[in-house]
Amino acid sequence: MIELRHLRYFIAVAEELHFGRAAERLHMAQPPLSQQIKQLEAELGFQLFHRTKRSVQLTEAGQVFLAESRKLLHQLEQAIETGRQVNRGEKGQLVIGFVSSAAYNVLPVILRRFRSQVPAVRLELHEMPTNEQLDWLRDGKIDIGFLRPPVEDKALQVTTIVREPMVVALPESHPLTDASQITLSQLANEGFILFPRPLSPRAYDQIISLCQQAGFSPNVVQEAMQMQTIVSLVAGGIGVSIVPVSLENMQRAGVVYKPLAEPTPCAEIAVAWRQNDHSPSIQRFLEIVNQAMVLR
Repeated sequence: MIELRHLRYFIAVAEELHFGRAAERLHMAQPPLSQQIKQLEAELGFQLFHRTKRSVQLTEAGQVFLAESRKLLHQLEQAIETGRQVNRGEKGQLVIGFVSSAAYNVLPVILRRFRSQVPAVRLELHEMPTNEQLDWLRDGKIDIGFLRPPVEDKALQVTTIVREPMVVALPESHPLTDASQITLSQLANEGFILFPRPLSPRAYDQIISLCQQAGFSPNVVQEAMQMQTIVSLVAGGIGVSIVPVSLENMQRAGVVYKPLAEPTPCAEIAVAWRQNDHSPSIQRFLEIVNQAMVLR
């Protein structure tokens, strides 16, 4: 049976064309090396070298076998290195889900760091609401999710990475844009643009509760699935909204953001992954998430 060591012995002799020098190169004695080459020739069924007392030359079959052996060892080395990279989380693919607002604060920082440190891992990104991310995580369709907590699922590991204040988004023509801050009661007669409650029940309920504490129930005139759509509708004068402060990074013309006078709960973004998934590439990504959060 031909083993990889036989190929390495053969390549050393073929490159040196001298059994003594090849043996030194391989850190072994010459007689065992000669014996190994004879065993290889017997296994192959053809002669690799023309041997005389003064010289060693490759046969025609030996020349062809040398070229193929080099290719084989090169492929093996590549396979070993690829395996090591995958084991270190430096090669492969990650499928990532994210809520739209994550694209305006934490996600770009993390993706830039990951791409610079782990360029061989291919990233596939899907913008989707929290409830859909949870379904895809459970089904194995995505590896990591950037979503809105809370998440009640023991099969998932969830870590909150961002907490940010909520602000009021107003059309730029609104009379309250001159105010330094806004009380919720000043919005009692406004039409509100919100996302559907199933997309993020906790965030939705927080907004409704804030308004009720100020003495009114918000008049929701329009719902939209994505934060950027909500902001665009505000710019179009359809209504006002309460959104995470990071939406200011959109720099959408026609919208003015104002802080609320009342203490408000923070909007949160968490990273989630399957509890029993120990993929090296996922662990590497999570390391970079932690690095990016420390630097913020």
